[in-house]
Amino acid sequence: MKILYLCTGNSCRSQMAEAWTRHLRPEIGVWSAGVVRHGMNPMAVRVMEEAGVDMSGQESKTVDDLPDEAFDYVVTLCGHAAENCPYFPSSAKRVHRGFDDPPSLVREQDLSEDDGLAVYRRVRDEIRVMVEGLPASLEA
Repeated sequence: MKILYLCTGNSCRSQMAEAWTRHLRPEIGVWSAGVVRHGMNPMAVRVMEEAGVDMSGQESKTVDDLPDEAFDYVVTLCGHAAENCPYFPSSAKRVHRGFDDPPSLVREQDLSEDDGLAVYRRVRDEIRVMVEGLPASLEA
């Protein structure tokens, strides 16, 4: 199975989903990309490290940076990506699994570092549950 996680900036949610999949489900081919490239989010990297998952080998990229792969699933993790998901000329099943955007919530709510990290951890854990349930979690 080959999965592409797609998000707006490929900095947080899609990166966490890619890292969780590599960590928990190494038999699954996994990639992540953004509609645009925002760079790696340091707080996302931090909370994944807390969970024992290393994201140091990952980098922010766009769909144009992806190898030519026939994905089984293209999973959008935010509304913007779902609305702006590029066409993939394959039989990939497009699935939307929306998660809150930690950077936006921290900014909009003017959260302290501790409260902000709590948001990142919550979303990290929600994404982990989705990955643990693969592939069934993409069929529900």
